[in-house]
Amino acid sequence: MPLHFVVDERLDAETGQTVTLTGAEAHHAATVRRVRVGEAVTLGDGAGVWLEGTCEAVAAREVVVRVTSREDLPRPSVRIELVQALAKGDRDELAVQASTELGVDVITPWQAARSVSRWDAAKREKGVARWRQIAREAGKQAHRAWLPEVGAPVTTAWLCERAATTRMLVLEPTATVRLAQWMPEPSDGRDIALVVGPEGGIDDAELSSLEAAGATLVRLGDHVLRTSTAGPAAIAVLSASLGRW
Repeated sequence: MPLHFVVDERLDAETGQTVTLTGAEAHHAATVRRVRVGEAVTLGDGAGVWLEGTCEAVAAREVVVRVTSREDLPRPSVRIELVQALAKGDRDELAVQASTELGVDVITPWQAARSVSRWDAAKREKGVARWRQIAREAGKQAHRAWLPEVGAPVTTAWLCERAATTRMLVLEPTATVRLAQWMPEPSDGRDIALVVGPEGGIDDAELSSLEAAGATLVRLGDHVLRTSTAGPAAIAVLSASLGRW
């Protein structure tokens, strides 16, 4: 499979035209991945544009690719959003990485009541930037045409408001409904928000508030998964249910 690279601006090049990689991506292509003149590669902008091309010139600061084909891929009609509680260590970052590889469309940090990690004003900007970088690199590794959007941290109150307009599924080991048995109504085209708690689980008061607001509590199975694996596992189940896999 050809190496894949991502540019930060919209790709407007058509077949026969050239695209020039610069900066960090050019360095990654030329120095780290060691692409060669004549080598086939693919390019994307994270917003649906998919280009195939051949390297015409390779240097550490600039890689020129001649486009041989272009495809504009649509965004999924029903998007899957991971609402990931902030977690200790790198557990939340592992969830972002794996969920991106598995096809999540939106990632939203959640400051849950039991989150050990706390993002104050100083940490918020840095934390969101870190998650976006992880999602970008994971999406590039997975050769995704659409990269997930990573939003600002939200509160439980905000999630309760969202539950009125989004199909919200909250992972809870004690729930009676299994995620594999949950099927969306064919006529319901709303996006799906998947809420995953921190290492200590979701607070009982938060569970009650979310359920009262319209969210559905679901469980994956008989095992209790860590916050870093629960979201990715649930995304895999949803992708199969939605026919995305």
